[in-house]
Amino acid sequence: MTLLKTLGIISMICLSLISAYGCSSNQASVTGTVTYRERIALPSDATIQVQIQDVSLADAPAQVIGDITIPADGKQVPIPYEVKYNLDEIQDNHTYSMLVRIEDSGEKLLFISDTHTPVITRGNPTQDVEIVVVPVG
Repeated sequence: MTLLKTLGIISMICLSLISAYGCSSNQASVTGTVTYRERIALPSDATIQVQIQDVSLADAPAQVIGDITIPADGKQVPIPYEVKYNLDEIQDNHTYSMLVRIEDSGEKLLFISDTHTPVITRGNPTQDVEIVVVPVG
């Protein structure tokens, strides 16, 4: 097989995989901002971890259905986020909530969300969801 023909076959396989997995019509997202009330700057090396969790089951760990880690890179609050999730994983009778953790480069927890922020089901939003985090320690 010639090199050109091999490259053509590889390209077709890649395009098939991208169309099958990369552009799923079952994708949705929750968007908004992370903020806090304290008047202090985030360390430039901080990371902001934002998760969508299924918190439906009492006395069981929450199931993460979407997450993103955002490097602060000198940005300050409010910090925008977009967390993608698969619509096939959503059940109308379940409860979904947002969790945010802000850590420094040594993975020391600096801020965390400490209130229930409902999203997705039961008339709760998926756009412009503000999550207010509180300092730890």
